Amino acid sequence: MSDVVKFHFDVDGHDFSSAGEASVAVKQKLRALGYPPDIIRKVSIAMYEGEINMVIHASGGTADVEVHEDKIVIILRDTGPGIPNVELAMQEGYSTARENIRVLGFGAGMGLPNMKKYTDSMQIDTTVGQGTTITMTVNL
Repeated sequence: MSDVVKFHFDVDGHDFSSAGEASVAVKQKLRALGYPPDIIRKVSIAMYEGEINMVIHASGGTADVEVHEDKIVIILRDTGPGIPNVELAMQEGYSTARENIRVLGFGAGMGLPNMKKYTDSMQIDTTVGQGTTITMTVNL
């Protein structure tokens, strides 16, 4: 495959029940393209965690996936509050989720750490008050 295959999704930040739809759609598309289960699992988990974070913290955003010959790139963008302390946010268990979110079973502080764990590289570009873009790569 020499052409880049691209998928775009809008993540609704007002509906927890729709969070994860993009990652499920990408899972199905990658399966149809014949990618191995371990790659599909990594991409799906990283995307799902990102979608949940966009719903919890940023009122939604966008998810773009680029399937290259040698890698899959996931780009998550939001115009939320930004991440004031990325180093702290990367610590397992650290969360700024409100109590009403935690009661639903979300906000355990594993989103960013899991995103990093299931990808080969992750870059966080964030500006407080303007939003966050996270670019993750899964090598093939």
